Amino acid sequence: MSMDATLSYQQASARGATPIGQVVALYDTILRDFVRALAALQAGDVETRVNELNHSLLVIAHLQNVLNHERGGEAARQFEQFYMVTRGLIVDANVRATPEAIEKLIDLYGGLRQAWYQAEQMLPDNQQRTMAQQTIHPDRPAAPDAGSADEEIEMPQIQWSA
Repeated sequence: MSMDATLSYQQASARGATPIGQVVALYDTILRDFVRALAALQAGDVETRVNELNHSLLVIAHLQNVLNHERGGEAARQFEQFYMVTRGLIVDANVRATPEAIEKLIDLYGGLRQAWYQAEQMLPDNQQRTMAQQTIHPDRPAAPDAGSADEEIEMPQIQWSA
């Protein structure tokens, strides 16, 4: 699949997703970045490791930017704190360059991704459709490129329950 076709598919999928589905997709992107960074670390490919971890920082910055502190209250403050702390962990993982540091990030974001996915699954179908049809804020920046979907990346299997 070409990069253009991949990007078109990802954009079309994002337009039809619920807001929670869009968050899940961004977490998937972050996890792909971490998995690629870990593979690059193990292969001794410093440039790819740095690029992947830097891309994850961009996606996390986007998630921070779209937090609605007015409506989100305490949850938004907690997510803001989580993103700030894990951005520091990503920088540290880039400097230390150990598999354990990246695996810790995979565990953190994998568990949270699973929680968002389960939350979306608990919404009634009609509420999911209504949420997907709502207008997205035009003043918010687009999410960073999710990367190439034609690469086969094995995503970690996370067991999580609320």
